Amino acid sequence: MTEAMQAVEITQAGGPDVLKLTTRPVPTPRAGEVVIRLAYAGVNRPDALQRAGLYAPPPSASDLPGLEGAGEIVALGAGVSEWALGDQVCALLPGGGYAQYVATPAAHCLPVPRGLSLKEAACLPETFYTVWSNVFQRGGLKSGERFLVHGGSSGIGTTAIQLAHSFGARVFATAGSAEKCKACADLGAEHAINYREEDFVEVLRAQGGANLILDMVGGDYLPRNVNALADDGRLVQIAFLQGPKVELNFSQVMMRRLTITGSTLRPQSDLAKARIAEALRTHVWPLLEAGKIAPVMDSEFPLAEAAAAHARLESSGHIGKIVLKVA
Repeated sequence: MTEAMQAVEITQAGGPDVLKLTTRPVPTPRAGEVVIRLAYAGVNRPDALQRAGLYAPPPSASDLPGLEGAGEIVALGAGVSEWALGDQVCALLPGGGYAQYVATPAAHCLPVPRGLSLKEAACLPETFYTVWSNVFQRGGLKSGERFLVHGGSSGIGTTAIQLAHSFGARVFATAGSAEKCKACADLGAEHAINYREEDFVEVLRAQGGANLILDMVGGDYLPRNVNALADDGRLVQIAFLQGPKVELNFSQVMMRRLTITGSTLRPQSDLAKARIAEALRTHVWPLLEAGKIAPVMDSEFPLAEAAAAHARLESSGHIGKIVLKVA
């Protein structure tokens, strides 16, 4: 390793143009950590929120954006025995992914699935950690249940559709164009709902209601989600693209025995994230290696063009994942 690296920093809160290439010291691994020389880094909504000044990193995390990536382990912290120098991994990161090198807990790394490239593997951690923990662990999705995911063509959405379908659920998804709806259907959604033309509440109520809804929209979707749920249904909230505040009649929650829950990934403990990683390795990595599911790739940008990657993300024109080529 060298002593310095290229990285992209947030120079001030603002739009994509505040992302600038800079030089930073290469991180040193603390006990239980590894340093990865990144080949690719994933681009995600939380990165854009952090850039806009709306999602501060935890005090112990790097101020650089970037919550997932893939590459080669080049340094081991004290006590790390499960990985060796030269291992190729993808990893959930506490931050710092928009850089040539990054430090992260060893327990948050996963092997690059057989048959996948480093570019594809860089797209796995943030979305797969989020979907598995919210849809299956928190939401308790079971085979045969009706599952609705909003933003079906996003990184989260394309992952949720594939996993829910693979585990036997009936999948419904919303998206904003015919092209995006076709992508959702191709991944396993039995009904892709163009929200500009159809009312997802009516569609789901005609099916008996959703047993589980995964939502990142919020705003006026919240009461509509409640209306779209079946009795004893569950709503899992993971983001609020249209805001977190809305008027909601909670009598429905009581009378129909509904569950409203949610989570964010980044503030969770290292142990909680390590447990999610172990569950993914057991239940999901075999599906990836068998070719039954795969990350949906949208576009690739050089590290120095992170601003263009953010503009692409915020245009909502993408289908699947956006990556930065670091190496």
